[in-house]
Amino acid sequence: MQIILLSGFILYWGKDLFVPLCFGFLIAMILYPACKWLEEKKCPRSLAITLLLSILSLLSVLLIWILILEIQTFQKDLPELIKKIELLTTDLQRWLTVYWNIPIDKQSNWFENVFSSITKDAGSLLGGTISITIKMLFLMFITPVFTVLFLFNRGTFVKVLELMVGESLHKKLHEVLDKIIKTYFNYIKGMIAVYLIVGVLNSFGLLLLGIEHAILFGMLTAVMTIVPYVGIIISALLPISVAWLSSDSIWLPIGVIAVFGFVQYLEANLIFPMVVGAQLNINTWASIIAIIIGGILWGVSGMVLSLPFLAILKLASDNLEELKPLNILISR
Repeated sequence: MQIILLSGFILYWGKDLFVPLCFGFLIAMILYPACKWLEEKKCPRSLAITLLLSILSLLSVLLIWILILEIQTFQKDLPELIKKIELLTTDLQRWLTVYWNIPIDKQSNWFENVFSSITKDAGSLLGGTISITIKMLFLMFITPVFTVLFLFNRGTFVKVLELMVGESLHKKLHEVLDKIIKTYFNYIKGMIAVYLIVGVLNSFGLLLLGIEHAILFGMLTAVMTIVPYVGIIISALLPISVAWLSSDSIWLPIGVIAVFGFVQYLEANLIFPMVVGAQLNINTWASIIAIIIGGILWGVSGMVLSLPFLAILKLASDNLEELKPLNILISR
């Protein structure tokens, strides 16, 4: 118990180091098969790593560009959204006066107090935003560095593991490592296919409803599901808002919610099992616990990292008799 608490304390206070380190490690695992293939084709290791990271960087820039488009779209519709909120506020005040006998002046005082409180907190909110931005820039800079180091020095890390397990288990170690890397690589490929299918279905549903920028919203919502449970909720708010702005009826926003809910149901019960299959076979209980612990330790980054590392732990426990109890606990 003391070891667990100490480990948790180290992971929490060392998150500025461990978060980019873990992201770098996972990216290195994903790129390793392609890097190894290029090296077998007589491409120098340094050139292979540079080429793969360049391709990954271009994809990242594309995703950032999509996010900027979303923000610009939201800014364009923001004045109309504010007007609609003001109308709703007026209707709410009238309803409170009629049904709850709360005078308008008391309601106005309450709204003023809320606004004043928000204004006072604006400075600390701005400081927090600046701090988060600096951390994100640091993460974007240092993660590729760790990826390069893992890929370039992978032989050194394997030798360290060989010394830790002993000579008698060298063959078993390499078998486990190869299986983990291949299975995890196939899992990531499957997840990319799942995101594409979900994005197409989201976009098709929004197009049928007549939502503006349907393809943008559909694909972005699919990509945001990389953040378990939370990502779909946050990314769905904007298309729901656009639906609300473009129609006086409440049924259009409800239709958007229904589209996302139906696609998420298909993803969980049909698309994911068919595309990814039973490669990991992790139960829901273990997944939720991992996400909660990751969120407590490292926030959103921890939620994103929790399932990949749980998957790696599951793959290791599939092949190591010493981890059999853990395998039973987290298997579906």
